Amino acid sequence: MTPPRAAACALALCGLLAATACSALSTPPTAPRPPITRPTSAPPHSPKTSAAPSSALTEAMAQAALVTDVDLGEPWTPTHGVATWHDGVLKAKADRRECQRLLDALYADELFGADAEPRAVVGMDDEWNKAQMRYQVLARPPAEIDKTLAWLKGLPRTCAQFGATTTTGAVFGVQVTEAPLPEAGNARQGLRVWLTGQTPDGEPTTLTLDVAAVRVGEDAITVTNGGFGDVQTEATQTAVQLGAERLTEIRKQGRVEI
Repeated sequence: MTPPRAAACALALCGLLAATACSALSTPPTAPRPPITRPTSAPPHSPKTSAAPSSALTEAMAQAALVTDVDLGEPWTPTHGVATWHDGVLKAKADRRECQRLLDALYADELFGADAEPRAVVGMDDEWNKAQMRYQVLARPPAEIDKTLAWLKGLPRTCAQFGATTTTGAVFGVQVTEAPLPEAGNARQGLRVWLTGQTPDGEPTTLTLDVAAVRVGEDAITVTNGGFGDVQTEATQTAVQLGAERLTEIRKQGRVEI
């Protein structure tokens, strides 16, 4: 049998342990927590992605996209020089202000403006009909190209007929109509322009001009085919169709090579 004093001591010890345990559960720890340290090593380096190569038209690409007399065949040959009617007829003053822009663009052969770069140009002569064709490939923002096409489309209404006086004083009547083009490129506009007047000897004469402008993606081509004789519209249409296809192919090759 346990003596009364020993039993009392045992009970007191149990009560102390129980109190200590409860205090440990209810009292938050007083020791400071270790600080959180961030890793000193840099995160894994992600490889840089190189910028997409430029798809701008280059001079070499523009030259390669030209249509030449070899493509058109007989009777076309490399040009022997700028036709005399450029200065003799197209360098003229329109009697209507809104039509002067057309004469200036035809004279300078710059439907899309003088600042269109890069630009590649080739001239060809029709030996049978004494006509001359100028073919160009050039770079221009698509919005600017479409703006010019819209202007050309409106000319058969705004400048259907007007008068023009050359630097020598000769007076020509000008007529502008729409001309059909093949479904080439992304957008296009064709015109036929007649300038009718007299030679210095008083003989009636008419300069006929086919004018074509086409947007091919982000670039453009222009064709003027004109002369005092028979101007072959089929040659103009062939140049437009073949030129649009060639420029499209050159652009694809250029992107692949880049």
